[in-house]
Amino acid sequence: MGGKATDSGAGTGKKIPVAASPEKSVKKIKPAGGAKIAAVYDEDSIQHLEGLEHIRRRPGMYIGSLGDGSDENDGIYILLKEGIDNAVDEFSQGFGKRIDIDIHDGRVRIRDYGRGIPLGKLADCVSKTNTGAKYNDSVFKQAIGMNGVGIKATNALSSYFRAASFRDGKMAVVEFERGVIKSDKSGDAGSDKQNGTYLEFVPDVQLFGKYSYNMEMVEKRLWNYVYLNPGLKIICNGTEYYSENGLTDLLNKEIEGTPLYPFCCFKNALMEFVFTHTSELEKTVYSFVNGQETSDGGTHVTSFFDGFTRGINDFYKKEYDIKDVTGGLVVAVKISIDDPMFTSQTKNKLGNVEIRAPVMKDVQVAVDDWLRHNPEAAGVIEEKIIRNQKAHAEINGVKKEAREAAKKISLKIPKLKDCRYHVEDGREGENSMIFVTEGDSATGSMVGSRDVKTQAIFSLRGKPENMFGRKPKDIYKNEELYNLMMALGIQEDVSSLRYSKIIIATDADNDGFHIRNLLLTFFLGFFEELVSAGRVYILETPLFRVRNKTTTVYCYDEDSRDRQVKALGSGAEVTRFKGLGEISPGEFGQFIHERKPGEGEDRGMHLTPVSIQSLKAVPKLLEFYMGKNTPDRREFIVHHLAAEIDA
Repeated sequence: MGGKATDSGAGTGKKIPVAASPEKSVKKIKPAGGAKIAAVYDEDSIQHLEGLEHIRRRPGMYIGSLGDGSDENDGIYILLKEGIDNAVDEFSQGFGKRIDIDIHDGRVRIRDYGRGIPLGKLADCVSKTNTGAKYNDSVFKQAIGMNGVGIKATNALSSYFRAASFRDGKMAVVEFERGVIKSDKSGDAGSDKQNGTYLEFVPDVQLFGKYSYNMEMVEKRLWNYVYLNPGLKIICNGTEYYSENGLTDLLNKEIEGTPLYPFCCFKNALMEFVFTHTSELEKTVYSFVNGQETSDGGTHVTSFFDGFTRGINDFYKKEYDIKDVTGGLVVAVKISIDDPMFTSQTKNKLGNVEIRAPVMKDVQVAVDDWLRHNPEAAGVIEEKIIRNQKAHAEINGVKKEAREAAKKISLKIPKLKDCRYHVEDGREGENSMIFVTEGDSATGSMVGSRDVKTQAIFSLRGKPENMFGRKPKDIYKNEELYNLMMALGIQEDVSSLRYSKIIIATDADNDGFHIRNLLLTFFLGFFEELVSAGRVYILETPLFRVRNKTTTVYCYDEDSRDRQVKALGSGAEVTRFKGLGEISPGEFGQFIHERKPGEGEDRGMHLTPVSIQSLKAVPKLLEFYMGKNTPDRREFIVHHLAAEIDA
């Protein structure tokens, strides 16, 4: 059509029904003897889903979990990521140095200043799967999004979606509602419009329920984008994100205190890495593939550590163990490849096996060469390795004693009610989780309502010991903590973790909060990488039950309770839950299972991830809460925590 298309306009706000399924009736047969009715599997059973409806029917296949925004892996962040990825890919190809982002009230707007999607293909690129220029290696090389689904999923799972492209004074605009196209316009853009692409979308509350973007989690993602793309400027809600030195800036921000020696920096066509050692015993890695953070690592990470160890041993002419070599190592590693293969749609782990040999070789040679040119740092590294050897030997001695003691107790791990599938079981164990509870009463509520396939329970006898300031060997001398480590499978190494999620489930009272803090001290102090990898969560259980004769609603805070009391009227009865054991198994089941699309916010499992926005904050945080009982801490508890706990 002719004329000038506008660059504004959002959805009408009207409730739009989900796209209807094909109207095929299902024949049913009623067997003799009163058996259950079975559906006939014939030609009429086969359905063809038009457009993007298959994504709406099975969102988990494309974005993982739905979630409400409390977890950094929740679907609303994947929708945001897909939009930003396309803008970053333009920058990586040499087009557009700035991205503008606005996030308010659940509505996201993203504007880049790249080439702009070809106008005649705009609708196809945002609505037809397996359509896009990223299949063309001459147009996009080493892009983040390569599967032709990403932005289509954002479209399909949004109640309102708008895309506009600006190219050389012309523009095209398309609008969708729940994946169904509502308008497709093109015309003059005006001379003041810079080339590029504009996206606007609102994640669908019919699918996600009540949600909100946690801007701290968004901020972490944006900093990663600029660290991986030095020179790119991102402005989000008025705040500017920019990095001149890339991965070096990342480590400078994250490392607490002074590194043992200046950073080693390396870069070639395949990879880039920056590393140093700290006085800690555990290693820390930040890994990326084509600008995508791979929080679960993958081939490039294991290959890096193998190559690093070989380079160290080549230089010192020794056979140091990889654990001693990498103990205390802090590294940021990024690789760039044309055809990345991730182990899941959310792209958290790289699976390309062909890169193993070249990555190992490049790292081995680079480390050996750097050590030869930096003799002072080489001396510091060898001293660190020797200290690691002594520390690990001491821990191994204590581990042996602990293993012997554990054998005498029982062949079965005390207080563990295990599930059927674990991480090592592949796809069946992807959703495995273990609830760490306090006492038998809470355990009793869970045992009767859990999914025995994927949900395990470990019951603490009481308050675990405060391990702040203790040495690693001390946790192996503590019987209960050692049993917890055995239950998790991490008594030898965190890579053997048996469950995808570790969920702390304590009462909503003073003792419960104290136990929660003691467990967090244990994980942050000795297994920080489990926290940084997003494995540790806190289970939020309802504080109130509000009901009348016909309706029962569960509330997680006082504001929700007050709203529901008002909604249900004068006959509403309020029950305050303080202990998990007060909730019957019949009620509890709904709070430890994933909320299904369309269910209310009072249903489903509410998890708060334990995240580390900056590693620098951890030692000071633990010192304040779990260290000596200083006047400052007492003052804080009296004026903040006590009131909150007793609410």
